[in-house]
Amino acid sequence: MKVLRAQPCSPPPGRLCEGPVWDGSRLLWVDIRAGLLHQGVLDGADIRLVETLRLDGPVSAVLPCASGSLLVTVGDRICRIVDGLVKDIVPLRFPDDGVIRRMNDAKVDPCGRVFAGSMSEDGVTGSATLYRLDPDGTVSMSRTGVTISNGLGWSPDGGTLYYADSPTRRVEAFDYDLDSGTLSNGRVFVEFADGDPDGLTVDADGRVWVAVWGAGQVRAFDPDGRPYAVVDVGPSQVSSCTFAGPDLDVLVITTAAEQNAADEPEAGRLFTCRPGSTGLPITPYADTGLVADAQ
Repeated sequence: MKVLRAQPCSPPPGRLCEGPVWDGSRLLWVDIRAGLLHQGVLDGADIRLVETLRLDGPVSAVLPCASGSLLVTVGDRICRIVDGLVKDIVPLRFPDDGVIRRMNDAKVDPCGRVFAGSMSEDGVTGSATLYRLDPDGTVSMSRTGVTISNGLGWSPDGGTLYYADSPTRRVEAFDYDLDSGTLSNGRVFVEFADGDPDGLTVDADGRVWVAVWGAGQVRAFDPDGRPYAVVDVGPSQVSSCTFAGPDLDVLVITTAAEQNAADEPEAGRLFTCRPGSTGLPITPYADTGLVADAQ
């Protein structure tokens, strides 16, 4: 098994950095509680911060759209940023049960649908949902009864969805129907004894790279679940990862500095390493139907 070490990057640390995405020419990531959307570029294995946009609530994910705009999840809303303006696609109707919820991790499937999950700030068991946003703006529920909806990723052929409900301490695998956008046959892919699986990404060989919150590592697994590599990061709250760069060979890792972890060296920074693997190009959200409706 490979053992690797990540290196800290130049952007100043945030409080809860998450959701790194490489759109082919730039790196996007968020600082959730600060409501910040960052844009940067790769400089070798370093990252140079280019621009920051402040939004009006906790921003938990950013995703490129086919129209050239950006999709963001902000509080209880799924929005697009068009010409610098934030426009709602759909507000989500969370249950009126006294539980404080917000959106969390989100990814686009190989056909251009968005999957975006929620969570409760107090970690109320079973209070969260995994939503699916179709290209026409329709929202449906793909999974209910989850607690902290987190990492999402698809196998290279699109037939398997990997998904983390963090407090379960496992990543599940589902059969995924590309035509309908539905998942079935859920089973345990990997389990963790010393941390919670957070964001994840899948490489071109089908290996699953999982940020392990509380363990200070990213861990990679072969498609059959066997350990392949460990990336030691340093700060304990490793939150997500993605492959970036022109060759998709730089693993970018986000970390957090929440509560007791705020005093850890380099907590909240971005990190990179070159693990000898390459990632998969992302699919943008197929929002062209929304654009046509707006014209």
